[in-house]
Amino acid sequence: MPSLVIPRDLLPADGRFGCGPSKVRPEQLAHLAAVGPSILGTSHRQAPVKDLVGRVRAGFRELFALPDGYEVVLGNGGSTAFWDAAASGLIERRAQLASFGEFGAKFAAAAAAPWLEAPDVRRADAGTRALPEAAAGLDVYAWPQNETSTGVMAPVTRVDGDSGSLTVIDATSAAGGIAVDPSQFDVYYFAPQKNFASDGGIWFALMSPAAIERVERIAASDRYIPEFLSLKNAVDNSRLNQTLNTPALSTLLLLENQLDWMNGSGGLAWADARTRESSSVLYEWAERTSVATPFVAEPDARSQVVVTIDFDESTDAAGLAEILRANGVVDTEPYRKLGRNQLRVATFTAIEPDDVRALTASIDYVLEQIG
Repeated sequence: MPSLVIPRDLLPADGRFGCGPSKVRPEQLAHLAAVGPSILGTSHRQAPVKDLVGRVRAGFRELFALPDGYEVVLGNGGSTAFWDAAASGLIERRAQLASFGEFGAKFAAAAAAPWLEAPDVRRADAGTRALPEAAAGLDVYAWPQNETSTGVMAPVTRVDGDSGSLTVIDATSAAGGIAVDPSQFDVYYFAPQKNFASDGGIWFALMSPAAIERVERIAASDRYIPEFLSLKNAVDNSRLNQTLNTPALSTLLLLENQLDWMNGSGGLAWADARTRESSSVLYEWAERTSVATPFVAEPDARSQVVVTIDFDESTDAAGLAEILRANGVVDTEPYRKLGRNQLRVATFTAIEPDDVRALTASIDYVLEQIG
């Protein structure tokens, strides 16, 4: 029994607010239970699984309204593997990276591979953002559309640098929850455990013809690329609706249902409006609450899918999160490496805006009770 019981009528219907893995809708689990028995435990080289991969790829093409020539590429390993794959087979000589949180910093570290020239890294303090800037001698410009660790959001606008340079976007916590114009990127990569309410361990990349050409050119060079990190292998296998090695089929089934739901509800514009509504509830609550304030000071840089809220010294945010957890409202703790007195709340597409409103009511009740 929790030391402080929040009245049931105040609590969210679903108390999952984690920033990844995210809330999975009951309908996804029902789809997994209904379809899974005919697919789980079967060969990923045969038609049933390849058809599933094909449906997922088509779902992404519809959701993002991809232009002709763009391809949906997938591979195993999640976004962490994609950073190393990009260093191996997408960056030709030197990249510029914007680093304003954990995800951007990790891609910057991968881009410092010994076979590449030292990257141009544009850094900003946590809670603010760095933006790309065209410069000579760069063939990739890369940054996160949304920084999961800090709740900072950045625009996606193509960088017009040297001829042939590519714009590469880390969209792991943004894809499917924040609007984007495909004409403004060459690679838009993500894992499905955020807005797509699935499990991790797989990456997807929406690639332009220019990006595909770059991948094929580097693969044809004398650069050593491990087979698992080969983007050329990923492109070739994706065209066959398969991956180099066995994919997690339950992940793909959960993802299939989520994509059908999103496309059937109004697509990316609908998802964007939904996460804006949910995040606005939290930001407006923080601005009118005396002990809280949005961590990201610049309104235009505040994420609409990961909301970070600071509390003043009179309030123990860790204790608040502990009380919420004891009442079934989970994963509101801050990113561990920030070390701030704050809550971090996901407002991904699967999360109901009314549950976000109930979360603020629950927090208000706890603050009132603990004085």
